[in-house]
Amino acid sequence: MEQLSDLRLRIDHIDQEISRLFLERMDVSAQVAEFKRATGTGVFDPARERANIAAASARVPAELASYAGTLESVLMEASRAAQHRALGHRSALSASLMMALDQAPAAFPAHAHVACQGVEGAFQQIATERIFRRPTISYCGTFEGVFAAVERGEADYGVLPIENSTAGSVNQVYDLMMRHSFYIVRSCRLKIDHNLLVRPGTRKEDVRVVYSHQQAIGQCANFIASIPGCRVHVCENTARAAEHVASSSDPGIGALASRACAELYGLEVAQPSVQDNPNNYTRFACIAKDLTVFPGAERASLMMVVNHRPGALYNALSRFYALGINLIKLESRPIPGRDFEFMFYFDIECPAASDDFVALLDSLSDACEELRYLGSYMEVV
Repeated sequence: MEQLSDLRLRIDHIDQEISRLFLERMDVSAQVAEFKRATGTGVFDPARERANIAAASARVPAELASYAGTLESVLMEASRAAQHRALGHRSALSASLMMALDQAPAAFPAHAHVACQGVEGAFQQIATERIFRRPTISYCGTFEGVFAAVERGEADYGVLPIENSTAGSVNQVYDLMMRHSFYIVRSCRLKIDHNLLVRPGTRKEDVRVVYSHQQAIGQCANFIASIPGCRVHVCENTARAAEHVASSSDPGIGALASRACAELYGLEVAQPSVQDNPNNYTRFACIAKDLTVFPGAERASLMMVVNHRPGALYNALSRFYALGINLIKLESRPIPGRDFEFMFYFDIECPAASDDFVALLDSLSDACEELRYLGSYMEVV
């Protein structure tokens, strides 16, 4: 039996030979690109790719067939990407990115007209003032109203909650993303402290009904359970809950909201920081009508629908891996009217101006049925 060190040396030699053959293959691929340039032939030949992957799988024992097919798929993807670069091909998405980079403003605006859902004191308002130093804020009754205000040009930007570290994604906002046209230009991560707010003179022991937003109720589930016989009422946001308590004469109600709401609506903090998780954060997205890439944009978001067949999602994900791009969020939502089909949302870490990101946008175009680039942005905390 050979020693482990000898076996590893053999593997090293084999890997060197694979590298040599890979370079040889890419050189031939470059010649193919020149032929296609001269003849006007398209780069992507799906029938040939399917045949090559099937042949690669058939050349090895059955237990290795899927690995051989995957390796062939990665090789062909590398070849196709190189041919696109050699021919100077750009997808519509990467072309719009390059235009946005050429027209990028020098800095993020300090003042703007911003739409957000809720009323004064809502966490969306706090996030808006974290993103902009001097915003003019218009309040909308619904999340959809924020999208509509931005689309109609009634506001320069909109601020929306997209996920919470305890309760997860705000599904209503993600579903609205499918129906509206927008771009993310900045995000904000805000620590959320929920407090039990009551009318002056009301004790915690007197509270029997709690008003708040659905997400806040979920984030404070243990605290609510600790109040004997407590009932909950869902409001459109935490500030509206505080406003309701302040205007009511019922001594047995309280609201889960921010300290800012206590000051704003003349309420008292019966118990502070009642969220189940002390490290409770919500991410907010700042959206705009037009694609704008501001300095420091090192995150990006994409929406994608892949083909309804085995391996389709993996085929898309392999592009991120091949380019060394870190995927920091993957969310799926059912597509209305299309049974068992899903829209996938990706958040990635990659500078907007990097060659790898441009290559990703170009390569994903033929890996899915639909692809939307939702913008590149910086996240502030």
